[in-house]
This record gives sequence, C-alpha cells and structure tokens, in this order.
Amino acid sequence: MWKGRFTQQTADLVQRYGESVSYDWRLFPHDIAGSIAHARAQMNARLLTEEEFVQIETGLREIEREIEEGEFEFSNELEDIHMNIEAALTRKIGPAGSKLHTARSRNDQVATDTRLYCRFAIDSILSLIAGLQKALLAQAENHAATILPGYTHLQRGQPVTAGHHLLAYVEMLERDKQRLSDCRKRLNVCPLGSGALAGSTINLDRSAIAQELGFDGVSTNSMDAIADRDYIAEFLFILSLLGAHLSRLSEDLILWCSAEFGFAALSDRHTTGSSLMPQKKNPDVCELTRGKTGRLVGNLVALLTALKGLPLTYNRDLQEDKEPLFDSVETITLVLEVNAEMIASMDLNIENCRKAAEDPLLLATDLADYLVRKGVPFRDAHELVGKAVACAEEQDTTLDTLDLSLISDKFGNDTESVFNLEGALRARSNPGSPSFENVMGEIQRWKVELA
Repeated sequence: MWKGRFTQQTADLVQRYGESVSYDWRLFPHDIAGSIAHARAQMNARLLTEEEFVQIETGLREIEREIEEGEFEFSNELEDIHMNIEAALTRKIGPAGSKLHTARSRNDQVATDTRLYCRFAIDSILSLIAGLQKALLAQAENHAATILPGYTHLQRGQPVTAGHHLLAYVEMLERDKQRLSDCRKRLNVCPLGSGALAGSTINLDRSAIAQELGFDGVSTNSMDAIADRDYIAEFLFILSLLGAHLSRLSEDLILWCSAEFGFAALSDRHTTGSSLMPQKKNPDVCELTRGKTGRLVGNLVALLTALKGLPLTYNRDLQEDKEPLFDSVETITLVLEVNAEMIASMDLNIENCRKAAEDPLLLATDLADYLVRKGVPFRDAHELVGKAVACAEEQDTTLDTLDLSLISDKFGNDTESVFNLEGALRARSNPGSPSFENVMGEIQRWKVELA
C-alpha cells in the first residue's frame, strides 16, 4: 500500500495496534456500494473500459456475498475494510482491481462509507422507535381510563391516567425521531472526490456518484469533508438522549413493578429470577436499559474527546470514531427491540393504580381551585388548603372528611364534589390534560401519525 516509501516492514505490534478491520468490517456493504459508484464514474471518464468496470462490479459483488456468508478471510495486515476488499478484488480480477483507487483516498472513502452507514442506521432506528411507540400506544389505549397518581419528587401529586402517562413517552420518542431525521438531512452529503484533503487532479462526475449512492448533493469544501465528524457526534448525542428517555421509562416501570407500588407486572419472558431467593422476579430488562444509557453517553464523550484537539484535516485519531458509533447503534437497536416486546406484554393492575390515586391529598390543588372559583386569590387559597392538610394530619383524618369550615368560612357544604376522581379528571379538559376525552383524542391522532 505504501511500500515505495519505506524500506522496513511495519512491526507486528504496530499492525495489531493500528488495525481496524476487526470492527470496521461492518462498513463492507457501503464500501462496496461506494466503490461501484466510483468505478462507474471512472468508466464514464474513460479511466476504465466497460469490460474493466464489469470485472470490478462483478468481483465486488462476489466479495460482498462472501462476507455476508462468512466465507471471506479478513487480514489484520491489510489494516482496514477498504484494503481488505481492494486486495481481494485485485486477486480475483487482476490488473483492473489496482485501478479502482484512482482519484480516491481512503480519507474520502471512509468518510463516504461512514455517512452511508449512519444513514442506513438512522432509517433502521426510526423504524424501531415507531415500533416502540406503537407498543406504548396500544397500552395507552387499553388504559386510557385507568386512574393512577402522577408524581413530582417521587411523591403523589395529582390524578392522571395510565394512558396519559404512557403517551408522554410517545411524545418524547417522536422528538427523538425528529432529531434523527434532521441529522440524516445534514449528513446526506457525498464527500467522495475530496481525495486525501485537496480533491484530485482527475475529474470525476461527483454529482453522478452522489446520485447513485442516494446522497442529496456533494460536499463543497474538500478539507471539511475529510475532517468532518460532526454528523457522528450529532448522531451519538441523539442516541444518548434517546437512551435517556428509555432510561426514564425503565425507571418508571421498575417503580411500578415494585411491591411498594404494585401498578404493573412484566411477563416472565422479560424478567429474571434470583439464584438464591426463589420468590424474586426482577425487571432486568429495565435495569439493563438504565445501565446501557451510561454506555451511550460514554461513547458520545469518547468521540468528542477524540475530536476536540485535531487540526485539519485527517488525523489517525479519527479511526477512533468507529467503535463508539458501531457500539451505540448496536446497543440502541437491541434496547429498542427488547423494550417494544416487553411493553407489549406488560400488564397493569387497574385496582392498585386506582387505590393509590384515591388518596384525597391528590385533589388538594382541586380544592384550592374550588376556592378560586369562589373569588379567593390563588395564593390565599393555597394557604388555606395547606392549613387544611396540616389540620387533617393533626387530627389523624383525611382531607375529604375534615370539617373544612373550621379552616375558613370560604369552604361551603359542597366541597365533597371536589373529591371525585372521575370528576377531577373530566375537569382537566384543556388541551394536553389527562381527561379521558383528551387522551382518546391523542390516541386517535397517534394512530394516524404512526400508521
């Protein structure tokens, strides 16, 4: 590859230290697609005969088949996926194979491969997110009227429905999809033709190459095209945020499945037991999701740290972008697949959910709103209800049975209507609130969105 300049063989230790084919083999379909497009442009520029192009394309397709079927033997001595494929091609078809790298550097080659990989990964992840959204949506529809407490500071706050709670995660995941789609637009630019850093004196039709590979256009600065890893950093950030959303969902489910909450039960297929305690049923999928989010964030930080001190253009440090990228894509793929399956088979305990929501304190704000409707300023109403709560605690009674006239004559004899869960939820009818009608409306909207 560079033997003309050197008089000594690369040390074995350096070869092992610098090889990347043990992980960048994942780029093979994109490397082959890019090489075929590049060869076609060479043929159109009369750098290859039609016969040579056919030999190259046929040889590359055969190599692709061998890799897919596990027949291809990778060599660390050839360093990376690009040289492994090129060397195999030359062995197969002879001199025509050695022409393929004309007007191309591994710098623009790997930049092209990586963008194609990211584009493919984003499309796959978008589909998986939609699958998880559909699982959440189905559960939300089943429990649109299942009342349970909503929490702040992990303390009961106000009544909501399970459907409303689960739809909150559908919303989060939709924003993740939007971010991925935006990222896809920015990365879908073809760097092939940028050479090592300054383009090439041999002009190929870059626009035709970009069109064949499904890019929206070509890069406009060769140095930026070679040095740019923004799109990977952005992609890994989005996956980290997606992981954070899934981690929050997991934490909710861990709490819901605990004996202390008792709101939900995961299927036996998605839980594990204990080697010592025979009664245990552990939410390991949720806990692993929580743990793997740290891994996603770590991959983002690793990449940003590698990028932060690099001068233009290519530096070997950029080889370190691949493992965090591949690991994050493969991690989030598995996380999304298993969570969709787990959510779909989850059961909610309607009775336990309602029992937890029947605490009259969850309607303390509604009691303050009752006073507001009687003309009491909210801050005064807040104070009066706070005093009522303290009084109920002192008397060891509940807020709904306390003689509220002892607190203020602003309380009438109609306060018992406040302490009705169904009525409280019906009253929460402004857009975005958890009334049954609102939740069902949102469910119908999401059905259309996700169809």
